[in-house]
Amino acid sequence: MKSYRKELWFKTDTRRAYINITPQVKECLAESGIREGILLCNAMHITASVFINDDEPGLHNDFEAWLEGLAPEKPYSRYQHNGFEDNADAHLKRTVMGREVMVAVTGGKLDFGPWERIFYGEFDGKRRKRVLVKIIGE
Repeated sequence: MKSYRKELWFKTDTRRAYINITPQVKECLAESGIREGILLCNAMHITASVFINDDEPGLHNDFEAWLEGLAPEKPYSRYQHNGFEDNADAHLKRTVMGREVMVAVTGGKLDFGPWERIFYGEFDGKRRKRVLVKIIGE
């Protein structure tokens, strides 16, 4: 069995963003040489997320509105966590959107449904953060 590991780095210009990272993950899979196995992709920061969904801008706007309704960024004073930092909402948003995804690798390709893509969700941006890609298989 082979194993592959790579870190992808992202820095957004905005506090919140949704980035389709499928092309970078596919590059990792090609680099790995693994044809059959499992791919794990996870955010290495507690205020960011990796998730699978459709790459449709209206849906991304819906995520933003829905998450902001669940855990609004302001007022900062509404959260006990906020003191030194002002990112309690980002922690909550990450919890809802999830930490990682696992995707089957079949025939050297991500075994996706027709519209599935992998996204990096940033909820407290403007600084560099890591995403881990780990692939195991043959």
